[in-house]
Amino acid sequence: MSRPEHVAPPEIFYNDIEAKKYARNSRMMEIQERLTERALELLNLPDDGIPKLLLDIGCGSGMSGQTLTEHGHEWFGTDISADMLNVARDEREVEGDLCHSDMGQGLPLRQALFDGAISISAVQWLCNADTAGAEPRVRLKRFFASLYAALTRGARAVLQFYPETPRQAEMITMAAMKSGFSGGMVVDYPNSTRAKKFFLCLMAGPPAELPKPKNEEDEEEEGEDGVKV
Repeated sequence: MSRPEHVAPPEIFYNDIEAKKYARNSRMMEIQERLTERALELLNLPDDGIPKLLLDIGCGSGMSGQTLTEHGHEWFGTDISADMLNVARDEREVEGDLCHSDMGQGLPLRQALFDGAISISAVQWLCNADTAGAEPRVRLKRFFASLYAALTRGARAVLQFYPETPRQAEMITMAAMKSGFSGGMVVDYPNSTRAKKFFLCLMAGPPAELPKPKNEEDEEEEGEDGVKV
């Protein structure tokens, strides 16, 4: 089965038909909720009862944002697929604010605005040269520089993604470090082909100890996930 990013650019792959099909898939809803719950855990937000303003990059149809809302947070979502955003706004009626934006061109956001950021199954799309002049290293640099600027100092970003190769994971991680972030990769279920999950945990401030990954002893193995923008 081909990876979606090998089929077409995300704004084309996730057209009106695919966006609605994805948003109505109960299995994908469950996967997105589980991954977002884990991303929130890794964000390690202060337990002070104060809602946080979070950035959801590649928010798609708003599945991950809905989980943020359920946890009492406010959120702002960006996505390159206008059809996915239409589903989020018109069909799911999400509570977060939405922005049609290509993260590879840089995030059009005010500086030091967000208390944290998540991204579920999106960052791997930056590694594809879909059009002439779309150099992955340049797109990654723009993305991480703008993400760093948009976070308050000391805030974290947790980016879950599906690297195609170890080299791709290293390229993404190094681009983040060169933009000023500290942190690194947390790999849940590292010994499982089906359940392995990659979370790039970034700190916009002084280095801190990375969270511990989950392993097969923590809970039963999860099923193999689909890949989305």
